[in-house]
Amino acid sequence: MKLDDTATLNSAKPLSGISPGLLWGLLGVAAFSFTVPFTRIAVADGQMSALFIGSGRAVIAAFLAAVVLLLTRQRIPRGWQWIQVAVVAGGAVAGFPLLTSFALTTVPAGHGAVVIAALPAATAVMAVLRTGERPARWFWIAAGSGAVAALGFALLQGGGFGSLHWSDLLLFAAVIVCAVGYAEGGILSRSLGSWQTISWALVLASPVMILLTGLAVAQQPPAGTAAQWGAFAYLSVVSMFLGFIAWYRGLAIGPMAQVSQIQLTQPVMSICWAALFLHESIGWPTVLGGTAVVGCALLAVRARNRGSSRPEGHISGGAQPGARLAASP
Repeated sequence: MKLDDTATLNSAKPLSGISPGLLWGLLGVAAFSFTVPFTRIAVADGQMSALFIGSGRAVIAAFLAAVVLLLTRQRIPRGWQWIQVAVVAGGAVAGFPLLTSFALTTVPAGHGAVVIAALPAATAVMAVLRTGERPARWFWIAAGSGAVAALGFALLQGGGFGSLHWSDLLLFAAVIVCAVGYAEGGILSRSLGSWQTISWALVLASPVMILLTGLAVAQQPPAGTAAQWGAFAYLSVVSMFLGFIAWYRGLAIGPMAQVSQIQLTQPVMSICWAALFLHESIGWPTVLGGTAVVGCALLAVRARNRGSSRPEGHISGGAQPGARLAASP
């Protein structure tokens, strides 16, 4: 039997009163929550270039994706689907990893996690624009408030208005391109399949990412400690591939609207991991900033779910609104 999203998943039985979809979704989000702190570990001291980390992890993940696609004999995308796969590749496979890798060379992981916390609301906005939905007014208020909260946090951390650091610009750019990729991937996953969408995106992007990895190695041969190579391995195998499989399975089992909201816990976990592994001081600005951004994202997601008349099979709220494509990465 082929490995797909729906052949057996909908028959899964609840475990201890908790939906299996929620458990799988939480497993995927937990896997993604290490991405920001582990990226920070990998780029520490500059022994591995940000270009190598951002592109090299995609190359390894693309190899794994190609193996799984071949073994499970997944059908090849057709026609317009390749354009959609390219959008996913540009946002989730290339844009987000590269931009965050460069940004995290200079900003703490906790700071990056707060800014990236705007991703669920941003993805919901992109999905609304892409599908032509008409959500409630509160959706736009909450999404806009989340963007303002993230921007205000970045400005205050940078020393006030007019002092926005280039790393913050990279983080905001990462949120935008990833949101576009996630929203398009959510639409494509209806016809192509959820984990299949990110897998084909990895494969499509692999020639460019291989070229960038070779360029990075030629410019600066990678070197690092065991911890840095371990972090890079995690980013490649788990953040870019295995985490998506768990997340997709959770969304496929559902209920999708509930499972998708689990990703709002990701920045909280990322900040905790930053304190644990990187010994970063988590002050009140980070706590308040993270709470404000996550709270606004939660309101936006719920407002969109209530305001949408589309069935669950269509895109619905969350970091991958209604889609079976998630992640952040």
